[in-house]
Amino acid sequence: MSPKPEPVQVIKKRRDEALASLVASVPYIQFMGVHFDRRGDELTAVMPFQEMMIGNPALPALHGGATAAFLEIAAIIELSWAAVWQDIETAPDRDVANLETAAIALPKTIDFSVDYLRSGLPRDAYARARVNRSGRRYASVFVEAWQDNRSRIFAQATGHFLMPDSPLQDPSGAPK
Repeated sequence: MSPKPEPVQVIKKRRDEALASLVASVPYIQFMGVHFDRRGDELTAVMPFQEMMIGNPALPALHGGATAAFLEIAAIIELSWAAVWQDIETAPDRDVANLETAAIALPKTIDFSVDYLRSGLPRDAYARARVNRSGRRYASVFVEAWQDNRSRIFAQATGHFLMPDSPLQDPSGAPK
């Protein structure tokens, strides 16, 4: 007799806890105020508007550095989430509480190129990353950011990343 499937609430809770632990592992994400909206395995990064993000008060427009940081955060979390997602889905009985104590090995940026297509307005911004290629050692990611209208992209980026040996490590550095 096959085991009874887990209730949907348990699965959703496990996924939400894993994402929260992943995001909490990077203090800069909290400083920027970025959070993620998860629908299944799809993530949308949300950067709520803050006055400190204005680069040109005459326009006013978002600072290019804040925009680039937002895009890079979206790319790194998407890559890491893809690895954590596989880990969660292949071992449903996995104790996600271990994510809180584990050192989450994040991808390291090799290069990151941003295209500023129009001024970012003083309002919330959204971004979605798409992993173009992800191997054992290298990954390529494309990210788009918009504000009010998904079809009016205000910035996009392409990044290349060095992948960690394992997405999760125990505190001693040994792979889990």
